Amino acid sequence: MRLYPHNDLGDPTAIVDELRAQARLAAEAGFAGVMTSEHHGGFAGYSPNPLQLAGWLLEAMPTGWCAPCPLLLPLRPVALVAEEVAWLAARFPGRVAVGVAPGALPLDFEALDVPFDEMMPRFRAALPRLVAMLRGEDLGPLHGDLALQSCAANPIAVISTALSPPAVRRAATVGAGIVYDGASPVERLGELSAIYDEARGSGPKVLIRRVWLGDPPREAFDRQQDLYRSYASAAAQQHWRDHGFLCRDDPAELAADLTAAMTAAGATCLNLRVHVPGITPEMAREQVTRLGTDVLPRLSSGG
Repeated sequence: MRLYPHNDLGDPTAIVDELRAQARLAAEAGFAGVMTSEHHGGFAGYSPNPLQLAGWLLEAMPTGWCAPCPLLLPLRPVALVAEEVAWLAARFPGRVAVGVAPGALPLDFEALDVPFDEMMPRFRAALPRLVAMLRGEDLGPLHGDLALQSCAANPIAVISTALSPPAVRRAATVGAGIVYDGASPVERLGELSAIYDEARGSGPKVLIRRVWLGDPPREAFDRQQDLYRSYASAAAQQHWRDHGFLCRDDPAELAADLTAAMTAAGATCLNLRVHVPGITPEMAREQVTRLGTDVLPRLSSGG
Protein backbone atom coordinates (compact mmCIF):
# COMPACT_ATOMS: atom_id res chain seq x y z
CA MET A 1 0.00 0.00 0.00
CA ARG A 2 1.36 3.42 -0.98
CA LEU A 3 0.55 6.02 1.68
CA TYR A 4 0.38 9.78 1.18
CA PRO A 5 0.16 12.65 3.66
CA HIS A 6 -3.28 14.20 4.07
CA ASN A 7 -2.18 17.81 3.79
CA ASP A 8 -5.77 18.97 4.14
CA LEU A 9 -5.46 18.21 7.87
CA GLY A 10 -3.45 21.41 8.07
CA ASP A 11 -1.28 20.52 11.07
CA PRO A 12 2.04 18.67 10.48
CA THR A 13 1.72 16.65 13.70
CA ALA A 14 -1.78 15.54 12.76
CA ILE A 15 -0.56 14.58 9.28
CA VAL A 16 2.22 12.37 10.69
CA ASP A 17 -0.12 10.83 13.24
CA GLU A 18 -2.61 9.93 10.50
CA LEU A 19 0.11 8.36 8.35
CA ARG A 20 1.26 6.26 11.28
CA ALA A 21 -2.32 5.17 11.97
CA GLN A 22 -2.85 4.17 8.35
CA ALA A 23 0.45 2.26 8.25
CA ARG A 24 -0.56 0.32 11.34
CA LEU A 25 -3.99 -0.32 9.85
CA ALA A 26 -2.46 -1.57 6.59
CA ALA A 27 -0.22 -4.02 8.43
CA GLU A 28 -3.12 -5.26 10.53
CA ALA A 29 -5.30 -5.59 7.41
CA GLY A 30 -2.82 -7.93 5.76
CA PHE A 31 -0.64 -5.74 3.54
CA ALA A 32 2.94 -6.99 3.37
CA GLY A 33 4.32 -3.46 3.56
CA VAL A 34 3.84 0.23 2.85
CA MET A 35 5.66 2.77 0.71
CA THR A 36 6.24 6.51 0.98
CA SER A 37 7.32 8.87 -1.80
CA GLU A 38 9.09 12.17 -2.31
CA HIS A 39 8.37 15.65 -3.56
CA HIS A 40 9.14 18.98 -1.93
CA GLY A 41 7.33 22.19 -1.06
CA GLY A 42 4.13 20.46 0.05
CA PHE A 43 3.53 19.20 -3.49
CA ALA A 44 0.41 17.03 -3.86
CA GLY A 45 0.67 15.49 -0.42
CA TYR A 46 4.14 14.01 -0.79
CA SER A 47 6.92 13.90 1.80
CA PRO A 48 10.22 15.80 1.60
CA ASN A 49 12.04 12.91 3.31
CA PRO A 50 10.38 9.53 2.67
CA LEU A 51 13.21 7.67 4.39
CA GLN A 52 12.67 9.57 7.64
CA LEU A 53 8.95 8.97 7.29
CA ALA A 54 9.56 5.24 6.76
CA GLY A 55 11.20 5.07 10.18
CA TRP A 56 8.22 6.72 11.84
CA LEU A 57 5.83 4.31 10.12
CA LEU A 58 7.85 1.23 11.04
CA GLU A 59 7.67 2.26 14.69
CA ALA A 60 3.88 2.24 14.40
CA MET A 61 3.52 -1.01 12.45
CA PRO A 62 3.33 -4.32 14.34
CA THR A 63 4.60 -6.25 11.30
CA GLY A 64 5.57 -5.67 7.68
CA TRP A 65 8.18 -3.74 5.81
CA CYS A 66 8.42 -0.10 4.73
CA ALA A 67 10.27 1.47 1.83
CA PRO A 68 10.86 5.02 0.73
CA CYS A 69 9.78 4.54 -2.87
CA PRO A 70 10.60 6.48 -4.76
CA LEU A 71 13.31 8.48 -3.07
CA LEU A 72 14.82 11.01 -5.51
CA LEU A 73 18.38 9.76 -5.67
CA PRO A 74 20.03 12.68 -7.54
CA LEU A 75 19.15 15.05 -4.69
CA ARG A 76 21.33 13.27 -2.10
CA PRO A 77 24.89 11.92 -1.83
CA VAL A 78 24.56 8.22 -2.58
CA ALA A 79 26.82 7.19 0.31
CA LEU A 80 24.60 9.09 2.74
CA VAL A 81 21.51 7.33 1.40
CA ALA A 82 23.22 3.96 1.78
CA GLU A 83 24.28 4.69 5.36
CA GLU A 84 20.84 5.89 6.40
CA VAL A 85 19.03 2.95 4.80
CA ALA A 86 21.47 0.45 6.33
CA TRP A 87 21.09 1.88 9.82
CA LEU A 88 17.32 1.97 9.53
CA ALA A 89 17.52 -1.73 8.66
CA ALA A 90 19.68 -2.26 11.73
CA ARG A 91 16.78 -0.93 13.81
CA PHE A 92 14.19 -2.95 11.84
CA PRO A 93 15.97 -6.06 10.50
CA GLY A 94 14.37 -7.55 7.41
CA ARG A 95 11.75 -4.81 7.24
CA VAL A 96 13.44 -2.15 5.10
CA ALA A 97 13.78 -1.71 1.34
CA VAL A 98 14.35 1.34 -0.86
CA GLY A 99 13.09 2.47 -4.24
CA VAL A 100 14.73 5.28 -6.17
CA ALA A 101 13.92 7.55 -9.08
CA PRO A 102 15.75 10.26 -11.04
CA GLY A 103 12.93 12.77 -10.49
CA ALA A 104 10.76 14.81 -12.82
CA LEU A 105 9.62 17.97 -11.04
CA PRO A 106 11.86 21.06 -11.45
CA LEU A 107 10.72 22.41 -8.06
CA ASP A 108 12.45 19.52 -6.27
CA PHE A 109 15.79 20.34 -7.87
CA GLU A 110 15.42 24.07 -7.41
CA ALA A 111 14.65 23.62 -3.72
CA LEU A 112 17.74 21.44 -3.15
CA ASP A 113 20.09 23.56 -5.31
CA VAL A 114 20.72 20.71 -7.74
CA PRO A 115 20.83 21.58 -11.46
CA PHE A 116 17.87 19.96 -13.18
CA ASP A 117 19.95 19.00 -16.21
CA GLU A 118 22.20 16.87 -13.96
CA MET A 119 19.27 14.64 -13.00
CA MET A 120 19.98 11.67 -15.26
CA PRO A 121 23.80 11.71 -15.12
CA ARG A 122 23.64 11.73 -11.33
CA PHE A 123 21.05 8.95 -11.28
CA ARG A 124 22.97 6.70 -13.67
CA ALA A 125 26.12 7.06 -11.58
CA ALA A 126 24.42 6.65 -8.21
CA LEU A 127 22.15 3.64 -8.83
CA PRO A 128 24.89 0.96 -9.21
CA ARG A 129 26.76 2.37 -6.22
CA LEU A 130 23.68 2.24 -4.02
CA VAL A 131 22.86 -1.34 -5.00
CA ALA A 132 26.44 -2.44 -4.36
CA MET A 133 26.72 -0.69 -1.00
CA LEU A 134 23.44 -2.16 0.22
CA ARG A 135 24.94 -5.55 -0.55
CA GLY A 136 27.95 -4.71 1.58
CA GLU A 137 30.15 -4.31 -1.49
CA ASP A 138 32.43 -1.53 -2.78
CA LEU A 139 32.14 0.46 0.46
CA GLY A 140 35.33 2.45 -0.14
CA PRO A 141 35.91 4.96 2.68
CA LEU A 142 32.83 3.58 4.45
CA HIS A 143 34.30 0.09 4.82
CA GLY A 144 34.27 0.47 8.61
CA ASP A 145 30.52 1.14 8.82
CA LEU A 146 29.03 -1.82 10.71
CA ALA A 147 25.51 -1.46 9.30
CA LEU A 148 26.82 -1.45 5.73
CA GLN A 149 29.09 -4.39 6.51
CA SER A 150 26.06 -6.35 7.70
CA CYS A 151 24.45 -5.91 4.28
CA ALA A 152 26.86 -8.52 2.91
CA ALA A 153 24.94 -11.18 4.86
CA ASN A 154 21.59 -9.39 4.76
CA PRO A 155 21.36 -7.35 1.54
CA ILE A 156 18.70 -4.67 1.31
CA ALA A 157 16.49 -4.70 -1.77
CA VAL A 158 16.73 -1.74 -4.13
CA ILE A 159 14.19 -1.04 -6.88
CA SER A 160 14.30 1.64 -9.55
CA THR A 161 11.55 3.39 -11.44
CA ALA A 162 11.56 2.12 -15.01
CA LEU A 163 9.46 3.49 -17.87
CA SER A 164 11.59 2.59 -20.88
CA PRO A 165 13.71 -0.25 -22.26
CA PRO A 166 17.00 1.48 -21.31
CA ALA A 167 15.73 2.00 -17.76
CA VAL A 168 14.78 -1.64 -17.22
CA ARG A 169 18.07 -2.82 -18.73
CA ARG A 170 19.96 -0.45 -16.43
CA ALA A 171 18.17 -1.82 -13.38
CA ALA A 172 18.71 -5.42 -14.44
CA THR A 173 22.41 -4.86 -15.10
CA VAL A 174 23.12 -3.38 -11.66
CA GLY A 175 20.95 -5.85 -9.74
CA ALA A 176 17.98 -3.61 -8.90
CA GLY A 177 14.32 -4.45 -9.16
CA ILE A 178 11.91 -2.24 -11.08
CA VAL A 179 8.74 -0.30 -10.29
CA TYR A 180 6.44 0.96 -13.03
CA ASP A 181 4.14 3.97 -13.11
CA GLY A 182 0.46 3.57 -12.32
CA ALA A 183 -1.07 4.69 -15.60
CA SER A 184 0.68 2.73 -18.35
CA PRO A 185 -1.29 -0.15 -19.90
CA VAL A 186 -0.26 -3.61 -18.81
CA GLU A 187 0.58 -4.63 -22.38
CA ARG A 188 3.30 -2.00 -22.46
CA LEU A 189 4.57 -3.06 -19.03
CA GLY A 190 4.62 -6.69 -20.12
CA GLU A 191 7.02 -5.72 -22.90
CA LEU A 192 9.27 -3.96 -20.39
CA SER A 193 9.18 -6.96 -18.05
CA ALA A 194 10.26 -9.22 -20.90
CA ILE A 195 13.22 -6.91 -21.60
CA TYR A 196 14.12 -6.95 -17.90
CA ASP A 197 14.03 -10.75 -17.84
CA GLU A 198 16.09 -10.99 -21.04
CA ALA A 199 18.69 -8.74 -19.38
CA ARG A 200 18.81 -11.27 -16.51
CA GLY A 201 17.11 -9.01 -14.03
CA SER A 202 16.41 -10.90 -10.82
CA GLY A 203 14.74 -8.32 -8.59
CA PRO A 204 11.07 -7.56 -7.92
CA LYS A 205 8.91 -6.23 -10.74
CA VAL A 206 6.38 -3.95 -9.07
CA LEU A 207 3.06 -3.13 -10.70
CA ILE A 208 1.33 -0.01 -9.37
CA ARG A 209 -2.42 0.11 -9.63
CA ARG A 210 -4.79 2.73 -8.27
CA VAL A 211 -7.86 0.97 -6.94
CA TRP A 212 -11.19 1.67 -5.31
CA LEU A 213 -13.67 -0.80 -3.86
CA GLY A 214 -17.19 0.61 -4.11
CA ASP A 215 -18.52 3.84 -5.58
CA PRO A 216 -15.40 5.79 -6.65
CA PRO A 217 -14.74 9.53 -6.29
CA ARG A 218 -14.08 9.97 -10.00
CA GLU A 219 -13.63 13.74 -9.91
CA ALA A 220 -10.78 13.34 -7.43
CA PHE A 221 -9.18 10.72 -9.67
CA ASP A 222 -9.42 12.96 -12.71
CA ARG A 223 -7.88 15.90 -10.81
CA GLN A 224 -4.96 13.70 -9.78
CA GLN A 225 -4.37 12.60 -13.35
CA ASP A 226 -4.32 16.24 -14.45
CA LEU A 227 -1.73 16.88 -11.76
CA TYR A 228 0.49 14.02 -12.99
CA ARG A 229 0.20 15.35 -16.53
CA SER A 230 1.47 18.73 -15.34
CA TYR A 231 4.96 17.33 -14.79
CA ALA A 232 5.29 13.82 -16.27
CA SER A 233 7.34 13.56 -19.44
CA ALA A 234 5.66 13.35 -22.84
CA ALA A 235 7.38 9.99 -23.35
CA ALA A 236 5.71 8.58 -20.26
CA GLN A 237 2.29 10.07 -21.03
CA GLN A 238 2.08 8.59 -24.51
CA HIS A 239 1.44 5.19 -22.93
CA TRP A 240 -1.18 6.33 -20.37
CA ARG A 241 -4.88 5.49 -20.52
CA ASP A 242 -7.74 7.36 -18.75
CA HIS A 243 -7.28 7.95 -15.00
CA GLY A 244 -5.57 4.62 -14.32
CA PHE A 245 -7.94 3.47 -11.53
CA LEU A 246 -9.49 0.01 -11.24
CA CYS A 247 -12.89 0.52 -9.63
CA ARG A 248 -15.21 -2.35 -8.71
CA ASP A 249 -18.12 -2.91 -6.36
CA ASP A 250 -17.36 -6.62 -6.06
CA PRO A 251 -14.07 -7.53 -4.29
CA ALA A 252 -13.82 -10.77 -6.24
CA GLU A 253 -13.98 -8.84 -9.52
CA LEU A 254 -11.36 -6.38 -8.33
CA ALA A 255 -9.08 -9.23 -7.26
CA ALA A 256 -9.57 -10.87 -10.66
CA ASP A 257 -8.74 -7.59 -12.42
CA LEU A 258 -5.56 -7.18 -10.37
CA THR A 259 -4.48 -10.76 -10.93
CA ALA A 260 -4.97 -10.41 -14.67
CA ALA A 261 -3.06 -7.11 -14.66
CA MET A 262 -0.11 -8.66 -12.82
CA THR A 263 0.00 -11.55 -15.28
CA ALA A 264 -0.17 -9.30 -18.34
CA ALA A 265 2.48 -6.95 -16.91
CA GLY A 266 4.81 -9.78 -15.96
CA ALA A 267 4.91 -8.35 -12.45
CA THR A 268 5.89 -10.14 -9.25
CA CYS A 269 4.63 -7.55 -6.75
CA LEU A 270 1.57 -5.36 -6.48
CA ASN A 271 1.53 -1.81 -5.09
CA LEU A 272 -1.98 -0.44 -4.44
CA ARG A 273 -2.94 3.22 -4.07
CA VAL A 274 -6.18 4.84 -3.02
CA HIS A 275 -4.89 8.26 -2.00
CA VAL A 276 -5.47 11.36 -4.11
CA PRO A 277 -6.20 14.95 -3.02
CA GLY A 278 -9.81 15.07 -1.90
CA ILE A 279 -9.78 11.62 -0.30
CA THR A 280 -10.34 12.14 3.42
CA PRO A 281 -8.51 10.14 6.10
CA GLU A 282 -11.75 8.35 6.89
CA MET A 283 -12.22 7.32 3.27
CA ALA A 284 -8.61 6.13 3.02
CA ARG A 285 -8.87 4.09 6.21
CA GLU A 286 -12.05 2.44 5.02
CA GLN A 287 -10.43 1.49 1.73
CA VAL A 288 -7.31 0.10 3.42
CA THR A 289 -9.47 -2.08 5.65
CA ARG A 290 -11.81 -3.26 2.91
CA LEU A 291 -8.98 -4.02 0.51
CA GLY A 292 -7.09 -5.92 3.18
CA THR A 293 -10.14 -7.87 4.35
CA ASP A 294 -11.98 -8.51 1.09
CA VAL A 295 -9.43 -8.31 -1.76
CA LEU A 296 -6.02 -9.41 -0.52
CA PRO A 297 -7.14 -12.92 0.53
CA ARG A 298 -8.55 -13.46 -2.95
CA LEU A 299 -5.26 -12.36 -4.50
CA SER A 300 -3.32 -14.72 -2.27
CA SER A 301 -5.59 -17.63 -3.09
CA GLY A 302 -5.78 -16.86 -6.81
CA GLY A 303 -9.41 -15.72 -6.69
